[in-house]
Amino acid sequence: MDSIQEFMDSCKSENMIHTSNNNTSSSSNSLVIGNSNSPSASSTNSSSRYENQKRRDWNTFGQYLKNHRPPLSLSRCSGAHVLEFLRYLDQFGKTKVHTPICPFYGHPNPPAPCPCPLRQAWGSLDALIGRLRAAFEENGGKPETNPFGARAVRLYLREVRDLQSKARGISYEKKKRKRPPPQHQHHHQHQPQQPPLPLPHHHLPPGAT
Repeated sequence: MDSIQEFMDSCKSENMIHTSNNNTSSSSNSLVIGNSNSPSASSTNSSSRYENQKRRDWNTFGQYLKNHRPPLSLSRCSGAHVLEFLRYLDQFGKTKVHTPICPFYGHPNPPAPCPCPLRQAWGSLDALIGRLRAAFEENGGKPETNPFGARAVRLYLREVRDLQSKARGISYEKKKRKRPPPQHQHHHQHQPQQPPLPLPHHHLPPGAT
């Protein structure tokens, strides 16, 4: 269906960030470089792309609910249905996820092809859920009933992240920013002030005035 294909096209752009495909990454970066002359225009374009992507994702999920057997209304959608949707999208995945019996399991750059399945990259799914979660509330949904924020969905994403990290031999941990070394300020050592020396007392002889 067209909406699913639109979503898959959008997932390719997400996979540029989370896979090691240098060719697609360079083409993605060229978009950013082209708008680098105007920071305000770049941020506006980025926001516009996000909003368009979020709208397409929301329409795609709505189409999925209509095609569900039996058809499912959004008000009855739960975290379990969101998990069904994510598993359904795996058939359109482009990311090779090695199985434990594969000789390339844990190898970030396999030297040869293998029959391991293709899946949606964890980064794509995580970003998708973030957009759908926001779209649900923007379309009148309540945060406490948001199926995209369900605990089961969070656990599933965590499981996919850990599985793909081990299978692909890459880390999804966020890099911690290195703090700049503390600047050594040269403080003048203040020596304690010594009390003034007592004046010598001249003892006068008795009877002297």
